[in-house]
Amino acid sequence: MAWSNSKIFSAFVTDVMNNTTAMDMNSDTLNVALYGVNTPDQTVASASSAYNTGQWITGNELSNGGWTAGGLALASVTSAFTTNVYTLDAADRVGGATDTLTAVFGCLVFDFTIAAPVAKQGMSFNYFGGSQSVTSGSFTVVWNTSGILTLTL
Repeated sequence: MAWSNSKIFSAFVTDVMNNTTAMDMNSDTLNVALYGVNTPDQTVASASSAYNTGQWITGNELSNGGWTAGGLALASVTSAFTTNVYTLDAADRVGGATDTLTAVFGCLVFDFTIAAPVAKQGMSFNYFGGSQSVTSGSFTVVWNTSGILTLTL
């Protein structure tokens, strides 16, 4: 079964609200890694949402050309609250000029800086609307105009 939507990990919200993990969206390095067909689970424990654990193991990661294993750092990250909506956003992320990737269904957004209690904890997974590919070109993740993730309060 393939991906069908984008979600924020419930453990991410719980861990930030309970101060179990001290993620700082203004200064931590956030990465994005590409994945294939495996269907993500929003309700996994923190440890299973992290990069290189659970379904997010490097064996399931898609990398080639400019998209290296471990994902790519996001630039121009913004973290803001306006009119009852919290939004996390960043600049669209472009790989390299010689990317060759097939069957890319989505990505994992994770905090690369965090080492404890869970290293590289996942924040969200984002669905690309179906299988995407590129041959000897630039694979680009274009974020939704609403941002990478939003929370309505």
